[in-house]
Amino acid sequence: MSEDITHECGIALIRLLKPIEYFEQKYGTPLYAFHKLFILMEKQHNRGYDGAGIGAVKLNMAPGKPYLFRERSIDPNALMSLFFKNLERYHQKVAQGIIIPELPYTVKEHFEFGAEILLGHLRYSTSGSYGTACCHPYFRRSNWPTKNLMLAGNFNMTNDIALNQQLIQRGQHPIFDTDTQTILEGIGYHLDEAHNQIYREMRDKKVPGNQIPYIISENLDPVKILREAARDWDGGYAIAGLIGNGDCFVLRDPSGIRPCSYLKTEEYIAVTSERVPLLTIFNQKIDAIEEVPPGHAIVIKNNGHFYNEPYTQPLRKQSCVFERIYFSRGNDAAIYAERKRLGAALADQVVHAIGSDFNHMVFSFIPNTAEIAYYGLMGRLREIRRLQVKAALQKARASGELTDELIDKLILANWPRSEKIAHKDIKLRTFISQEKEREILASHVYDITYGVVKPSDTLVVIDDSIVRGTTLRQSILKILSRIEPKRIFILSTAPQIRYPDCYGIDMSEMGKFIAFQAAIALLKEKGDRECIREVYEACTNEVAKPMEEQVNQVKRIYQEVTTEQISKKIAQFVYPQDTGWKGELNILFQTIEDLHHATPDHTGDWYFTGHYPTPGGVASVNQAFIHYYENRHCRSYGQY
Repeated sequence: MSEDITHECGIALIRLLKPIEYFEQKYGTPLYAFHKLFILMEKQHNRGYDGAGIGAVKLNMAPGKPYLFRERSIDPNALMSLFFKNLERYHQKVAQGIIIPELPYTVKEHFEFGAEILLGHLRYSTSGSYGTACCHPYFRRSNWPTKNLMLAGNFNMTNDIALNQQLIQRGQHPIFDTDTQTILEGIGYHLDEAHNQIYREMRDKKVPGNQIPYIISENLDPVKILREAARDWDGGYAIAGLIGNGDCFVLRDPSGIRPCSYLKTEEYIAVTSERVPLLTIFNQKIDAIEEVPPGHAIVIKNNGHFYNEPYTQPLRKQSCVFERIYFSRGNDAAIYAERKRLGAALADQVVHAIGSDFNHMVFSFIPNTAEIAYYGLMGRLREIRRLQVKAALQKARASGELTDELIDKLILANWPRSEKIAHKDIKLRTFISQEKEREILASHVYDITYGVVKPSDTLVVIDDSIVRGTTLRQSILKILSRIEPKRIFILSTAPQIRYPDCYGIDMSEMGKFIAFQAAIALLKEKGDRECIREVYEACTNEVAKPMEEQVNQVKRIYQEVTTEQISKKIAQFVYPQDTGWKGELNILFQTIEDLHHATPDHTGDWYFTGHYPTPGGVASVNQAFIHYYENRHCRSYGQY
């Protein structure tokens, strides 16, 4: 994606199933879990840049000894800062003789993260405040182990206002900061209730006080607690939680919107937002990695007992397809194959729109994340060319005109030509993080390869997706036009983004989408402003209803115009007017049908189709149109 779109956070959890002594003896280090957590988070660095946090629970610590730890950072390289700062503290204690690595109990007692359970989080904020206090894990403290709760997640809740009202009605005093705080307090409330119920039963049975914590810990059922807490949640989420007694859990939303995978061996259980880190870090085969099923929670009790149960009714699975198009790492075997198919699916559109005079075409990609789709595109184009050559040879043979000269001409000429055209300046991209400077310097983020494209050539460049069109207009097309091709075709492996996301991607303001801007402009050109007003009134009527009764009224905007008309209007919007280039610009988008063919197991396509998996999504799109019409620039959900 050539534009800056913030997106899902990353989680990592490790639960050792053997004592720390076992890992010191087998792997030569008592910090096995700590090292693995760091690498698991580093391998998911694509999922977070705003901050990072780590937490730990130590099992079976004696009364009076600390057993819960948390540290967070928003340093420019927060992840490295967290881990190397703690490693430095560890080695200082080794040098002082406080910690003796060959005696792992000294590690557990004197190093904060020398624990059996570790939790990590990479944050990429789409809402809420910004600062260390807003980094996960969030922590709810108590002097009762079974009332301590630590949470980290990859999620957005669409109805956090209603959830906070529930807390208020119970007598709590929530802080209207983030939905993470809301979820923490919601689960914490039911955790307290479960704790108190067992405590009262044991107290009434005259059980000695020093035995009650162990009985509570043994009888605590995290799935039952989550079942009560999540009853009214609406959103996309993968959430990991640690309880102070050593129970831990990971749950996934009923539609499977957000990804979550786990690995279970005899030595450990590990959970991550993506599958590949588990494969790489633990040297495992693909079939060893399990997906947390939608609407399920996996639980590891403090005694190591593992189980996987539904905490709510699973819905039709609609996993976010943007994970496959862009967000997740492309070295996952399935994602790699899907992205190649996405690129290949555009080839027939290209040939239909441009023809097959490949001698006068140059194919490339921008940015680097579109490279895999580019391989798929080129593979399919070469296949098309091979079919053309085969048909021509068969025709010549049938007519008796097959000559060596013709064979050479057919086989050696007119093959799709690939070149590296655009280069991204990573340092400059980092430098222009402020909005004012971004617009001024955006045209210099990319550089170009000169002398490759001729004035008679058509330059075809593939991108992951086109959201706002800002980088296309301000940077990419200005640079591509410098080499003065006859025509430029921009290909998007994603369909037109028409509707906002409310489940974690920073795409909540409808008015910023260039496809929506194009549709509105077309309606106005047709003199159909009344349609826009009618949709506004319809949305206003919808948001007065309960979420469950609302329908997406914004779809009508797109019923009045065609996909081709929108694409042409987008090309007009992003055309590099002030460069002196007089060539032709076209933009081709992936079709919904080809998208589903390329990613058959990830059908969450609401930003393209408006088909939201939860009632909160429908409510959000109606509210987003109201905000657009009233010229309000804010999220369409969770407003206080």
